[in-house]
Amino acid sequence: MDTQKNRILIAELFGTCVLMLGGPGTAILAADAVGILGVALGFGFTLAVLAYVIGPISGCHVNPAVTLGLYMAKKIDKAHATAAVIGQIIGGILGGGILAIVLASAGTFSDRGGFASNGYQKDQGWMGLGAAAIIEIVLTALLIIVVLATTTKKFAPGFGGLVAGLTLAIIHFISIPVDNTSVNPARSLGAAIFADGSSDALVQLWAFIVFPLVGGALGAIIHKVLHGDDA
Repeated sequence: MDTQKNRILIAELFGTCVLMLGGPGTAILAADAVGILGVALGFGFTLAVLAYVIGPISGCHVNPAVTLGLYMAKKIDKAHATAAVIGQIIGGILGGGILAIVLASAGTFSDRGGFASNGYQKDQGWMGLGAAAIIEIVLTALLIIVVLATTTKKFAPGFGGLVAGLTLAIIHFISIPVDNTSVNPARSLGAAIFADGSSDALVQLWAFIVFPLVGGALGAIIHKVLHGDDA
């Protein structure tokens, strides 16, 4: 892999790790103090900051569904997409691991519960597989449409990171009560690996890989329809 692809991989690894700390980290360590509003803003603010820090290097996807959407829209090539996804997977796991170490050092790792993982089972407080499928596909498509809109010629320069961050916060406002919000397979993986086994997070993980990727593909298609030649 050449130097540029290495930089993309490292940037996406770093960015996804930081997203885990800013998003699930807020949910795990501070949800009692900040509530859904604070958790949603934790995700949104973190993405907005990262967009300006690593955006010039890798595009700041920090999400395999975003990478898929950009690849389908022909904004990036296969090598870029591959390096980004590898970095995102490693970064998601690393971020989850850092949070697990924090809890272990505080002596509370045994009480970690769901570890901010995603779920759909109604007996665990979520809204069911059907609701999760709809919300993940629709909201991931929305995220991709917004991200791709920031790449068009008519979009105001310099505002892409802010708009993407606000969109991610809005997505969390809507869907935290449904399934704890994924729209990002790397984020879901990084949390599920360290969740308490009683939460069935790993058993349900497939849904938060499949549905966001479907939404990513759908978002790329809708973007093309909306923007036509400008896309």
